[in-house]
Amino acid sequence: MPAIKEEARPPTLLQVRRDPVKLTALLYLREAVVAQRYEECPLFVQVAKEFGAKEREIEELLEDPRRTPR
Repeated sequence: MPAIKEEARPPTLLQVRRDPVKLTALLYLREAVVAQRYEECPLFVQVAKEFGAKEREIEELLEDPRRTPR
């Protein structure tokens, strides 16, 4: 019977990295939508995308401004 290695590790798990600039841009986007300052929204969308926001995250905020970014 083969010996079991003590150093056996579980498979690598995906690590989620939350970029503070992305989260801040999404929060500002939400605040702009709630305050009906729509002229500011494209800038916040652009910054959020640049720092890794996915289309789904942006669409969820635009559909319902009460939601918070994750």
